[in-house]
Amino acid sequence: MRQEVPHAGGRRGAATASTAGRPGRVAKLPPRERILDAAEELFQSEGIRRVSVQAIAEKAATTKMAIYRHFETKDALVAEWMRIVAADYQAAFDRVEAEHPGRPREQIVSLARFIAEGLPALSHRGCPFINSLAELPDRSHPARQVIEEHKAHQTRRLVGMCAKAGLPDPRQAAAEITFVLEGAQVSTQNGSIDRAGERLMSIVEGIVDRHGSPLDAPRPAVG
Repeated sequence: MRQEVPHAGGRRGAATASTAGRPGRVAKLPPRERILDAAEELFQSEGIRRVSVQAIAEKAATTKMAIYRHFETKDALVAEWMRIVAADYQAAFDRVEAEHPGRPREQIVSLARFIAEGLPALSHRGCPFINSLAELPDRSHPARQVIEEHKAHQTRRLVGMCAKAGLPDPRQAAAEITFVLEGAQVSTQNGSIDRAGERLMSIVEGIVDRHGSPLDAPRPAVG
């Protein structure tokens, strides 16, 4: 999941929100960051396969040789971009846990809200994970491996939240929530469902409230 999107929030959220003033801003970045910035923008707008290393070099105001000094192959560059996207999503987990300490149901709902608030951007650019998987059918591709490892880690964290929330079948609850979050992103991207964010929140709240009291009431300390 990511925001400026679910790609989003990100390391370069302000950078990718607008291209106004981009040349001056990019010129101040270190070479490796400049390459990643250019690659991110091009991969998001045009797709992985359509973007050449030469196009990235031109966007980054550098050379192909310079890119290969930092990234052995284009595949390695794509994988590093996916690690950045994944880190943004993991940061969302960290943030909701910090904002709602000891309140796992609130954490789950806040995580859903993070996705819901990023849905409008998806209607234009799509989810970078979904888009990338469609372009990378080879499961041995390093970027695909990054995505699969990230998704597995994300699922484990969500199962943990559901367990702490006292849901009787944490794995089933996490599966249902994942289906809703990812389904909402796809539905927004293809335009099939209206009010996707509102519906997403309603469904996730229904899942976490299906058992026990509604959202986290403060629990008395155990003496």
